[in-house]
Amino acid sequence: MSIVKSLLSRRAFTALAGAAVIATAMPAPSFAADVTIPIIVKDTTSFYWQIVLAGARKAGQDLGVNVPELGAQAESDVNGQISILENAVAGKPAAVVISPTEFKALGKPIDEAAKSVPIIGIDSGADSKAFKSFLTTDNVQGGRIAADGLAAAIKGMSGKEEGEIVILTNLPGVGSLEQRREGFLDQVKTKYPGLKVIADKYGDGQATTGLNMMTDLITANPNLVGVFASNLILAQGVGQAIAENKLGEKIKVIGFDSDDKTVGFLKDGAIAGLVVQDPYRMGYDGVKTALAVSKGEKVEENVDTGANLVTKANMADPKIDALLNPKIK
Repeated sequence: MSIVKSLLSRRAFTALAGAAVIATAMPAPSFAADVTIPIIVKDTTSFYWQIVLAGARKAGQDLGVNVPELGAQAESDVNGQISILENAVAGKPAAVVISPTEFKALGKPIDEAAKSVPIIGIDSGADSKAFKSFLTTDNVQGGRIAADGLAAAIKGMSGKEEGEIVILTNLPGVGSLEQRREGFLDQVKTKYPGLKVIADKYGDGQATTGLNMMTDLITANPNLVGVFASNLILAQGVGQAIAENKLGEKIKVIGFDSDDKTVGFLKDGAIAGLVVQDPYRMGYDGVKTALAVSKGEKVEENVDTGANLVTKANMADPKIDALLNPKIK
């Protein structure tokens, strides 16, 4: 009887061992295989946001996550973004990555969304404490970098950090833009007393408005020596106005963010410098962080994705070139 039991035990052990080998050989199902993490940007048509989406798309491919690419057709469409957020949350995703269009208006919708899913913020903040993590440029520091770049460009032109300057902001109430404005004005006030801010104006989200605003400022202020255009859309319009009036040697412009058009203005001298962020990293790391949060992993609450001043002198540097020419396909 003991011999029979021994044989049965050996057979059972062999069967179990075989099953274990088979189980080990079969790939374990990936946690991320059926995970959906939507990313909601401010504007799906802008080159800047296309770079963000490209980063998110690559993260989805690398991590095996479904990443719906969502957003309104214009940064000024606040209600459109709120609706997109509500619909995304209704789909019960693992998490949501969002760049809020407007600080105040998106606060409560994000609070409400966070009751159902983890929310990861990128680029711009909102009046909410519900973000699990927030990845962005230090926009106050970005404004300071712009002030330093503008002062240096003016000094290179005239030999001194003096003269009349203006700051143009794309839209009122946008967290990232207000922070850039704050950093720029503070840096000018404390570090460059010879620079006088004679205009502090807001646009309406359209590049043509930037062009018209700059054209009017040129006409009304013959002693103008410098401009800070605090986002890509305004930099496009301001650069065009400077180029059309051939004023690159008289009025120095610092823009924020880049595309082929603004890089062209930089090469031609219509723009003296661009403060360039890393939007690809925001998109990629935003999705990566959202996946980690959905798995219960601990993540950093605030991540500075960095900013660099790009000029004609350093634009060929490999690190800078990678920021100016991101892979968006």
